[in-house]
Order: sequence, then C-alpha cells, then structure tokens
Amino acid sequence: MNDKMVPLRILTLIFTGPMNPAVLVLEPIEEMKDGCSRVLPIWIGSNEAMQLGVAIEHAKTPRPMTHDLFIDALTNLDACVDHVLIDDAKGSTYFAKLVLRQGGRLVPLDARPTDALSLALRQDAPFMATEDVLDRASFPYIFNEPTNRDQELAEFHSFVNALSPEDFTS
Repeated sequence: MNDKMVPLRILTLIFTGPMNPAVLVLEPIEEMKDGCSRVLPIWIGSNEAMQLGVAIEHAKTPRPMTHDLFIDALTNLDACVDHVLIDDAKGSTYFAKLVLRQGGRLVPLDARPTDALSLALRQDAPFMATEDVLDRASFPYIFNEPTNRDQELAEFHSFVNALSPEDFTS
C-alpha cells in the first residue's frame, strides 16, 4: 500500500437538481503525463453539493450554516483546519480525515469527505488523497490539445470542396 499524499483540487461540481445526486470531481495537482490526468469522482447528495457550492464560491449567507458555525467554534478555540486527507474508498464510499491544528498538535477526526472539504475550503486549507485511493478509485482523463481554429476551418473547407454528389450514393 502506498501512503503518499497527493494534493488535489476541485475540477468541477456537477449539480443537476435537488432530487438528483451530484458529483464532485477532484483532480490531483500534478503534471499531466502524455496529455492524461486522473479524476476522482465522488457522488454526493444535493444537500452536500449545496454546502460545497457555498464553500467553493466563498458565498456569505445571512445566517451561519452548520459548517460556518463549526469554523467559528474552531477559531474561538484557537484551532484551524490544517488539511483533509481522503484515505480510503470502499465501492462508491470514500473516507476522510479532517485534521485540525491546535497549537502545536494535530488532531485527526474521521469525517465524510464532503463535510471535511466544505470546512477546508472555508479556511483555504489543502486537501489530498492517498496514492492508494487514487490508484484504486480514479479514472484517466484525457485533455485534448487546443486546436488551431483557422487550420480546422481550412481543413473542413477543403473536405467540403472535394465532395461530389457520387459520395452520397450507396
């Protein structure tokens, strides 16, 4: 088992409505290899997606939400979110540690990844996954090279100009 911690970033949050599951797509902050990266999709409920959306956008609400209350309590106890580690995956369920810093000590807490990430985002704390989780649960993502639009149009015009009516008969 490889316990190397790989820093992550949010690639996207796909939210399709209150009655449908959402998907949080995380991506390692690493160099692409041959135009390919890895993505870690986490299926989440609509309430969790809303909380994450608020945290991603750094939106302010008129009254504190649960995660805001937790951050306020941490701050008043001279603690902060140090980092989040997604350290296991079983099927479509992910497990995380929310690591708090209070003075010189680190306090790891078992947490759902969505809750831990909502808190980390509110304090701009880093989040990561173990290499083992990425090896078992991530998917390859191929980035298309940016195309030269003028060249693409020229090739299309060339193709169209070379067409003849006989090309459409069977």
